[in-house]
Amino acid sequence: MTQLIDGFGIASGICESIATSVAHLKKNNGLVPSLRVIIVGENPASHVYVRSKQKKAELLGINARTIALPKDTSEAELIRLVESLNGDISVNAILVQLPLPSHINSSRIFESIDSKKDVDCFHPENVGRLTLSKDALLKPCTPAGSLYLIKSVLGNDLSGMDAVVIGRSNIVGKPMAMLLLHENCTVTLTHSKTRDIQEKTMQADIVVSAVGIPHFVKRDFIKPGATVIDVGINKVDGRLVGDVDFENVFQKTKFITPVPRGVGPMTIAFLMLNTVIATCIQNKLDHQDVIRVVV
Repeated sequence: MTQLIDGFGIASGICESIATSVAHLKKNNGLVPSLRVIIVGENPASHVYVRSKQKKAELLGINARTIALPKDTSEAELIRLVESLNGDISVNAILVQLPLPSHINSSRIFESIDSKKDVDCFHPENVGRLTLSKDALLKPCTPAGSLYLIKSVLGNDLSGMDAVVIGRSNIVGKPMAMLLLHENCTVTLTHSKTRDIQEKTMQADIVVSAVGIPHFVKRDFIKPGATVIDVGINKVDGRLVGDVDFENVFQKTKFITPVPRGVGPMTIAFLMLNTVIATCIQNKLDHQDVIRVVV
């Protein structure tokens, strides 16, 4: 029987542990983790995401503030703001919401963020740490949340499993592949130029789709009993759907995430987790003493 992976419920449990950790930090160290989210422009979807992050942070006791900038903000102005937050010891975590207006180079913005405050893990130093070791303290939120979901149903030992990641973005695809490699999976990273992609996905024990195309993953992409993680969030006829043709793929899988209430809540949960870990790093505290979440 196919089992639905309840990302919403799992994320709620993680957030309960994070709230306990935040209270522990406040009581024993006099620290309140502090998050600043910067959004540039009026992208409606981005504002929805930012509001959900702000609300969740407040519920967990994290000091969160959103800084909204007009769409004509220059790259230099944005970098100056980031640098001012870098130098503010009361700020532990910085996130710049994507997408940015086309006149701003996102890579330059990520490079300007203090790597210890980079809770999205887009700074080159954090990308390098993730590449070199599975023990990197800060991990990108969506891939880390997806890996947690995989382990929640398959267990902590993924050694020898065949995994296919669909999508090669710096945000999800590449770091997802790296995390799976660190778990001793045999990983195939596919993309828009991959030939015969269906032949590759049909061999996979684990399929993670982050291609951003509605219903791209069909029933004949998946071998019986596979685990499918759908990272895609697409709007079709006014409703949210994933990259996976869920209704037709569902019965063929052993475990599968829904859209919504799958990966999305995990992304926010791991953003909050990274905020607490970043606070510990900056204050020279052992994050394992205050984090009660197995990651």
